[in-house]
Amino acid sequence: MVARQETSQGSGTAGTPPEFAAAVESLRAATFRPEVFCEEMPAPQRIAPFATALSADVTVDDEEVATGRLVVLHDPAGNDAWEGTFRCVAYCRAEIDHDLATDPMLADVGWTWLTDALDAHGAENVAVSGTVTRVATESFGTMAGEPGSAQLEIRASWTPVDPADLATHAEAWGELLCTAGGLEPVPEGVAVMPSRRGQRGGAG
Repeated sequence: MVARQETSQGSGTAGTPPEFAAAVESLRAATFRPEVFCEEMPAPQRIAPFATALSADVTVDDEEVATGRLVVLHDPAGNDAWEGTFRCVAYCRAEIDHDLATDPMLADVGWTWLTDALDAHGAENVAVSGTVTRVATESFGTMAGEPGSAQLEIRASWTPVDPADLATHAEAWGELLCTAGGLEPVPEGVAVMPSRRGQRGGAG
C-alpha cells in the first residue's frame, strides 16, 4: 500500500509539511487482516491543502462483503470545526441481512462498531461525528421474484490526537470494515498474518 500525497500547493515533497509526511509514513505502516485488500486512491484536493486517501475491500470466499475508504486531511492553519490540523474521514458500506434493515437498534450498533474499533486500537481522537444509514431494496413487477437486499453505510470523521500515529486509525477503520462485513473478531492472543497491502489475494 502506498499512500498518495495530494496537495493544492504543487506536486512533490518540497512543500510538504514534516508533520504530514510523518502522518503518511504512519499510514504506510498499518497492517490489516488477510481478507482486507487496501490500496491508494486519489485524494480530494479542494477540502484541505494536503490530503491522502486509501480504499479497501473485504472479501470472503471470493465475495466482497464490505468496502470503504479513508481520507486524511491536513490544514497547517488549523480548522476550528476539526479542533486540530488533521481530520480522518471514513466511509464503510456492507451488505447486511435484509431482515436486519428494520432493526431499530441497527444504527446504534453500527456506530458502536466504529467507536469500539477506535478504542480497541488505541486510536485517540476528539470531535468524532458521523451518520449511519440503512438502505433496503425491494423488487416489483417483472422483478418481483428477486430477493430483497439491504446495505449499511457508515460515514464518520474524527480528529486524531497524535497524527504521527495514524496507523492505529487506519487499522481501526479496517476492523470496522471487517465487523460490518460479518467477520468474526480475531480471538485475543491469536496472531493474524496481515495482508500484503496493494496486492489482491496475497497473505503476508
